[in-house]
Amino acid sequence: MASGSGSSKNDFRRKWDKDEYENLAQKRLNEERERELRDGKPVPPVKRELLRHRDYKVDLESKLGKTIVITKTTPQAEMGGYYCNVCDCVVKDSINFLDHINGKKHQRNLGMSMRVERSSLDQVKKRFEVNRKKMEEKQKEYDFEERMKELREEEEKAKAYRKEKQKERKRRAEEDLDLEDDDEMAAVMGFSGFGSSKKSH
Repeated sequence: MASGSGSSKNDFRRKWDKDEYENLAQKRLNEERERELRDGKPVPPVKRELLRHRDYKVDLESKLGKTIVITKTTPQAEMGGYYCNVCDCVVKDSINFLDHINGKKHQRNLGMSMRVERSSLDQVKKRFEVNRKKMEEKQKEYDFEERMKELREEEEKAKAYRKEKQKERKRRAEEDLDLEDDDEMAAVMGFSGFGSSKKSH
């Protein structure tokens, strides 16, 4: 194994017996081969699918702002955080959850490798054509009259909001004037305020 004493006194590094470890590795490989031969069938290599698009939307906002009481008997899926039912784990925040579902461990549990299918020239051309059609449809949907109508509605909302604010200011100013009038009236009548039994001379 490791020999502590070196040839020179100043050499403090461990010396490893490479031949011994090589023999141990060879022995382990031979045992595994014999075990496979005894069982009759070698273990086939795992063939995984190529990476695919997600066909569902990741739900990150459903539990946002909600309070949950967690006890010792609460199942793991209902604990605080984001639960991955594929890997049976809870992740505490949305960024780490996205990292997890895009990561190697999760994809392997889904039965996919991290390799992506190579696209052919025809597939790329088709995708460009589909995207071009979508863009053209969006441009057709954009209507000048409709946009003007939206702008008018936004202006009306802004006006209504400003009117509401102005009314609020007027109401507050009137309340302040009423309070000042009450204070003046109380001073004229000879008492400075309510709730005090002492008279001020």
